[in-house]
Amino acid sequence: IDRYLQDAIEVDVDAVRDSAGGVYVAGIMEHIEEAGIHSGDSACALPPYSLSTALVNEIAEQTRKLADALGVVGLMNVQFALKGEEIYVLEVNPRASRTVPFVAKAIGLPLAKIASRIMAGETLASFGLEPGYEPERSSKHVAVKEAVFPFARFPGVDTILGPEMRSTGEVMGIDAAFGHAFAKAQMGAGVHLPRAGKVFISVRDRDKPAMLPIAKQLVDLGFEIVATRGTGGLLQKEGVPVHIVNKVLEGRPHIVDIMMDGGIALVFNTTDGAQAIADSFSLRRTAISQSVPYYTTVAGARACVHAISALLSDDLEVASLQSYFH
Repeated sequence: IDRYLQDAIEVDVDAVRDSAGGVYVAGIMEHIEEAGIHSGDSACALPPYSLSTALVNEIAEQTRKLADALGVVGLMNVQFALKGEEIYVLEVNPRASRTVPFVAKAIGLPLAKIASRIMAGETLASFGLEPGYEPERSSKHVAVKEAVFPFARFPGVDTILGPEMRSTGEVMGIDAAFGHAFAKAQMGAGVHLPRAGKVFISVRDRDKPAMLPIAKQLVDLGFEIVATRGTGGLLQKEGVPVHIVNKVLEGRPHIVDIMMDGGIALVFNTTDGAQAIADSFSLRRTAISQSVPYYTTVAGARACVHAISALLSDDLEVASLQSYFH
């Protein structure tokens, strides 16, 4: 029986178990989009950027127990959902996952090669690996995986994300801090984040409180906020300067008109229910046609603001992958 967890954090774990029963937890990745978005479409960070050490250690322990119970020899992938301090198992796959190449680059180990030889009878010890989780392998840097979407090539397709996978590729950004790594991942995916301009915000009721600190941070960074009446009203009440605009249904001039005129640099829009999704379709398609960065989750918006802050600090550097492991 399926149960949907609202606003839960999804976590992907890749692990290797040998025939002697040793389990090496190679990577614990925190998804940036909440649970409910297909894992192949969600950006993720390694190591986790908002989870407590106790929670990460418990996830590693649950992974070990699952690997033992299933008797896996080789790679295994587990997808968890976290709601508060509660850990739920979404699925367990006794095989390699699409995240293995990303994890291998992020921790500096040839995971597929190691797992293949373990399946042929070797042990973790023969590779100098101790069973357990070694967070220090990625503790000096953050790696962010971002999905690449083909929406610009398909004019009639909606860009909203859900349980069906839409992405056709992925890129990786790596740096010492999360904001910098996320900014690099956005660049790799072809998303050009603005350094100034107007940000349009229109979010469903349950997301409004979470959007408040994001809007305040944008104002502090020098951006202007444009919002629909519902979202704008709450932001104004909390002291955020906002320019109110019409939704498309409310008549012209509306937000799509402003976007077509090049007046919007960034869009944060979350929707609830079939009608609201249908009503905001033209907004999403216009963002694609005008090459305006568009985020459909609060977590994505939060990560985006971290990235913009990193870009404005002007200290993005390029380094070889190997340099992170010497």
